[in-house]
Amino acid sequence: MDDLEPLTAGVDELFPGHALDHSLSVMLPSGYVIWPDPGFPQHQIVEGPALWMSEGPAPPGLWARLRAAHPDSGLWPLLLDDSAQPWSAGQIAPEPVSEIDGYDPAAFMSEVWSDWPEPPIDIEPFGRYSPGPALPSEPLEDPGAVADQCAAELTGRPLGLVPAARGADVLAAIGWQGARHHNPLTAPLSAVVRSWEDRFGARLIGIGFDTLELSVAAPPSTFRHALRVAAEHATFCPEVIVQGPGSLAGHAEQIRDARVWSFHWE
Repeated sequence: MDDLEPLTAGVDELFPGHALDHSLSVMLPSGYVIWPDPGFPQHQIVEGPALWMSEGPAPPGLWARLRAAHPDSGLWPLLLDDSAQPWSAGQIAPEPVSEIDGYDPAAFMSEVWSDWPEPPIDIEPFGRYSPGPALPSEPLEDPGAVADQCAAELTGRPLGLVPAARGADVLAAIGWQGARHHNPLTAPLSAVVRSWEDRFGARLIGIGFDTLELSVAAPPSTFRHALRVAAEHATFCPEVIVQGPGSLAGHAEQIRDARVWSFHWE
């Protein structure tokens, strides 16, 4: 444990007002702060660092402890996939989190759906009109506990910490660029993930340069319900279906009762 240090070393100073209570005795690996590259195209300049990142893999159980402490710390933990490109490249463009409130997930879904001149996937049985967001599910387990269990399976990844009121806001807060070829702004994507948090007990647990992993405490359990959720996934990340089963029906079968939703963009 010699490579761990108190959270206050390198985090309090960088994210004022976002620090764990010292009585929690949460220790962090050594790490550093990621700043946006000033030469990277910016939508809106947001001052300050975007996230803190550990130098090595997160110790087992640390993500869960930090997730439990989030209500007091204001720092959301992430497990970072750095296999494609180092985060230190700074290819992020933070957006004001307040922008998320200006986007409606149903309107986002409808706009993407209607913009397809020819759908990239088999969208039967819905046709040209968006079916709209699926109804919520009742969580069978506590969303936090499910997130802890799912995060424990993402081993060998560096830890990230982001000042954010909820996990969904991380995408805008750090200006994640993984889906920029699908949608140039991250605030509407954060709005969709917020909606999934509310309706399906989803929690953001992992992020890469073009990947996301969400734990899901209340996944759809019937094919009909999963088909509606698959339609949402198609507008959020078409590649997950284009490069997967190729149809909403095929994706619906994959996400029935699934406790993790994984997305990847080109």
